[in-house]
Amino acid sequence: MTLQQLKYVLEINKRGSINEAAKHLFISQPSLSNAVKELENELKLTIFERTNKGITLTKKGVEFLSYARQVVEQAELLENRYLNAVPSSQHFSVSTQHYAFAVNAFVKLVKEYGHEEYELAIRETKTYEIIEDVKTMRSEIGILFLNDFNRNVLMKLLKDANLTFTSLFIAEPHIFISVHNPLAKESSVVIDQLEPYPYLSFEQGEYNSFYFSEEILSTLTRRKSIKVTDRATLFNLLIGLNGYTISTGVLSRDLNSNKIIPVPLEIEDRIDVGWIAHKTVALSRLATAYVDFLHQSVKISDN
Repeated sequence: MTLQQLKYVLEINKRGSINEAAKHLFISQPSLSNAVKELENELKLTIFERTNKGITLTKKGVEFLSYARQVVEQAELLENRYLNAVPSSQHFSVSTQHYAFAVNAFVKLVKEYGHEEYELAIRETKTYEIIEDVKTMRSEIGILFLNDFNRNVLMKLLKDANLTFTSLFIAEPHIFISVHNPLAKESSVVIDQLEPYPYLSFEQGEYNSFYFSEEILSTLTRRKSIKVTDRATLFNLLIGLNGYTISTGVLSRDLNSNKIIPVPLEIEDRIDVGWIAHKTVALSRLATAYVDFLHQSVKISDN
């Protein structure tokens, strides 16, 4: 087993394809495939499952990858310190529901750890895909919420995927609305007051189950309802149509328009926002730093 083979495995997992990894590594696809097969044979371990749709990590492959990443990171630290090597490209990915504080934490991460070269990714995506991204190590960290309605279903999915959920904060539900919405003058609102206004929520695609909704009270019937796929569109519609959405009440002053405000929603439910990761995989240096920045961003946004 060589350090180069470990780097190959990391690159293949990052690209999701041996062909794509070979292109970025500037080697032929057969050479890369052979290197991985030799490693698997030596370790008597299947790292990747190969299907018509591409490759995915096996359960043991996930664990192996976590150790491989740690070894490569430590080797690079030694090279940088003692061989005056050029710092290697930084790699980190996070998949998240549509939270401004998650983006704010990502900005802090890039400012603190980004140098001449880095390849980082933040994916604001659907709930089911967040779980799949972390399960397959496409992302190290996933950010989503639990409440009384979805907790049992999502926790079962996380358990089956060998993932853990760590709470960041528990929020009282709020609506996000335009400052020009008539409800902006209210100190709090109840469900009945929302009926005249368009309800905005994030589309969940193929897995459009109530349990995967990014908004609580997903089973309620609304007379006016609009699905969107990105946060910018949702905020534009909040302003342009006097619509509303239901969320945590945590807004980033740096990244969000001052034309959007949170108003408390008078219901008993609570929103437990947290991050998910592999149970048996140690977080990388960047992932650990990102979690710290998440905590900082939530505190700043909440002030």
